[in-house]
Amino acid sequence: SYQRILLKLSGEALQGKEGFGIDAQVLDRMAQEVKELVELGVQVGLVIGGGNLFRGAGLAEAGMNRVVGDHMGMLATVMNGLAMRDALHRAYVNARVMSAIPLNGVCDNYNWADAISQLRQGRVVIFSAGTGNPFFTTDSAACLRGIEIEADVVLKATKVEGVYTDDPVKNPDATLCEQLSYQDVLEKELKV
Repeated sequence: SYQRILLKLSGEALQGKEGFGIDAQVLDRMAQEVKELVELGVQVGLVIGGGNLFRGAGLAEAGMNRVVGDHMGMLATVMNGLAMRDALHRAYVNARVMSAIPLNGVCDNYNWADAISQLRQGRVVIFSAGTGNPFFTTDSAACLRGIEIEADVVLKATKVEGVYTDDPVKNPDATLCEQLSYQDVLEKELKV
């Protein structure tokens, strides 16, 4: 069994059936599931995407500067992190939000040693604002934070079953790749 995990949730997972924003019932259900892990003695770090609140791709196509769009996306992840912390607190789970960009008075600044200390004390640590740098996804941030906190595993909860030959949401002919090597990903230019 795992002692310390990093769980990556998509922002879209929080929106429920609405297609945008945060569904309070979904948020509370997720908080209860995290609580179950904590009660089992698992140290939990979370990274939550921001796609339920902001999607920069469309604005970038319309001419918005990519760096500006990425900064807005980072702030969306902070909002999701604050919402999750609140839901965890209501479920009587101690949690901290750490941001890769300074937001004094809103949440803690990210520091890997402080994060490990909080995890050891049984607090859930929610890592927000991605890596703090534009051009990096929250998936990249989850892997980075997982390595930094010495997580036993990084788990990604997403809306698809695995890696496909194309985006299955946009292309109904996309097929699930049963097995892949790193070389396959590079040669097929898969966007994973």
